Amino acid sequence: MNVSTGGRRIRSRGATAALVCAIILLPGPGYAAPGDPAPPTDKSIEDIRDELDGLYREAEVATEAYNAANEKAGKQEKRLTTLRKDLTRAEERVKDLRDLAGAAARTQYRGGDLAATGIQLLLGDHPEQALDEASQARQAMRGLVNVSETQKTAREALSEQTEAASTELRKLKSSRADKAAAKQKIEKKIASAERIEAGLEEEQTRRLAALEKQRTREAEARWTESGGSSGGSSGKSKGKGRAPGGGTQVSGAAGKAVGFAMAQIGKPYVWGAVGPSSYDCSGLTSAAWAAAGHPIPRTSQAQWGGLTRVSLSSARPGDLIIYYNDATHVGMYIGGGQIVHAPRPGRDITTAPAASMPVLGVVRPGA
Repeated sequence: MNVSTGGRRIRSRGATAALVCAIILLPGPGYAAPGDPAPPTDKSIEDIRDELDGLYREAEVATEAYNAANEKAGKQEKRLTTLRKDLTRAEERVKDLRDLAGAAARTQYRGGDLAATGIQLLLGDHPEQALDEASQARQAMRGLVNVSETQKTAREALSEQTEAASTELRKLKSSRADKAAAKQKIEKKIASAERIEAGLEEEQTRRLAALEKQRTREAEARWTESGGSSGGSSGKSKGKGRAPGGGTQVSGAAGKAVGFAMAQIGKPYVWGAVGPSSYDCSGLTSAAWAAAGHPIPRTSQAQWGGLTRVSLSSARPGDLIIYYNDATHVGMYIGGGQIVHAPRPGRDITTAPAASMPVLGVVRPGA
């Protein structure tokens, strides 16, 4: 190969390398990671609002699943602790019976054989001693039989306790796995929503706030149209008989529950929280009724399934309004077409129109 040919090849390879580098360094189209929300710049305010609502709804659904798994795990942990104590007692019982069986066997051995005792009764010089030994032997044999039967029962109980503890441990592991999966989903949805909100321009944020106010007004009108109870007065009334925040004054346990819930206004929503510094939606309602002396189920789904249902038109302060077809949000009715509730991550406990979300039904604690 001559020098000129080699030089052309070197220059050709150099040009190719430079072209590859240029291609690599050229800015290409951006691609969002799978599952990331799309940038909001090319969407309408209504679309942005719907996307945010959807993400927070999914987070709330996962929060209720987390709460249910957490509550289940708590009960299973207590049950497992009890079973382990029972298991320890059963093991000690079997050990004690084993020792007793040994003592009974030794007593029988010392008492001698019953046939030999009969011979002593006939031929011996001390028949009264033989009778005493025979009596001891019979008692020892009866005791040995009783101990054996008790041992069998105790071993069966021990086996059952062992199996029950193993089963409960498996359930606990499953609940913990459900809890961890729900936690991961909650954090993912909230992070996606926060990225959208962080990327909004000032004008978009202003328009989003205006849209929320408009939807609030529409929700107030829907409550009246749907036949919802006013709780005795208009939600806009400020006169006698009104409680702070626009609710209707009420006495008894319901009054205590409403008073507790209203006193939490301004505290942040935190998923999985039951107070005292923060709450999620069902954490607030369950804490309020517990403070009123009437503990209720922890989750909104359990509240819907376990409390007395009443009609929408007869709702009164202290009742719980359950939202969405899957019963994954709850607020406490305070009268005047208003609820107090913990809305969602990033928001504080506040009052809102009772019809601001799709109503599933109304339940009454303590009924």
